[in-house]
Amino acid sequence: MSAMDPQVFDQFIVQLKRYVRERLIPAETEVIANDRIPDDILNEMREMGLFGITIPEEYGGAGMNISQYIETVKQLSYAAPAYRSTMSINVGMTGSAIRKFGTPEQKAHWLPRIASGEIACFGLTEPGSGSDSAAMQTMATRSGNGYVLNGTKRYITNSPHAKVGLIMARTSREALAKNAHVSAFIVNMDTPGVSIGTPDKKMGQAGAHIADVIMEDVHIDGDALVGGQEGKGFQIAMQSLDNGRLSVGAMGVGMGRRILDTAVRYATERKAFGEPIANFQLIQAMLADSDAELYAAECMIADACARADRGENIVRKAAACKMFATETCGRVADRCVQIYGGAGYLAEYEAERFFRDARILRIYEGTTQIMQLQIAKHMLREFASDGAVW
Repeated sequence: MSAMDPQVFDQFIVQLKRYVRERLIPAETEVIANDRIPDDILNEMREMGLFGITIPEEYGGAGMNISQYIETVKQLSYAAPAYRSTMSINVGMTGSAIRKFGTPEQKAHWLPRIASGEIACFGLTEPGSGSDSAAMQTMATRSGNGYVLNGTKRYITNSPHAKVGLIMARTSREALAKNAHVSAFIVNMDTPGVSIGTPDKKMGQAGAHIADVIMEDVHIDGDALVGGQEGKGFQIAMQSLDNGRLSVGAMGVGMGRRILDTAVRYATERKAFGEPIANFQLIQAMLADSDAELYAAECMIADACARADRGENIVRKAAACKMFATETCGRVADRCVQIYGGAGYLAEYEAERFFRDARILRIYEGTTQIMQLQIAKHMLREFASDGAVW
């Protein structure tokens, strides 16, 4: 696929690293205290083009390929997770779905809006279904030239602020082969009948908001159907989730690097028995294990992104990246608390916040257990199709 000019991208990353360290990290205290990203920072992120990095230039985006997009996410994730959470749905899921599957008219209408920084959300999960699409209850019923949506989506990131939503709904009451009962719709979130629940109180990730999306007799035009074809929703969702899983994996690496750097700094400053605890071999072992695992995750993600840019199917590898990188981040956060000792359990130190923020990574965009099932399923399929070459 096309990409941003490498030299321009390198300059962008240098600028982004500086922005993260000089602007976003100093603002974390305010983000956490107010549970929101300040408007001036959101506007700065829009001006930097962060909400449209994967959208083609003709629609107002930066035209990054997968590798560049994921590197951007990794660098941004060195700061508080709310920053990445706010822009990631635009570029990695809703925007990419419309770019890949939308009609020319849908692309021309929606992609410039998403690239400009109108917040997007992605509605798949429901109170009774997540990875189990057959249990999806949201219905899209034919009405004239359009549809009427009824149902509830749960844990929807950015929904309290979203202007546009990519909503998955049943267009058949019966479960069909290959999940052909699921279709995808682009919905203006201010459409009558759409309401947003009270934002959920979470363990961590202050400033990143999730809430229910409730749809009661929501009338949408027929041109809201992504690609103009029913039954493609599951395929659209899964390909969008490949991007989402790489993004969450990159978040695990970026966050993990921040956590590890914090642990190294604390270990060199904290003294016990008359010397820095960084001199103790068992502390060094935790630091070394963390660095090696993060390096392995970085290599996995770089390989998967390169394959995606070449047009390869990366379902299995995206699942492996997401599983390994997020589990790694969890272990690094746990070791950071251990290195801090008693101080790591206190809210006044960063280690406690990092531990809470990291925990969700092993759950959203598919739990570790779902990733294991995805990996094994594709392994067994490949063996069944060409097992003779093993």
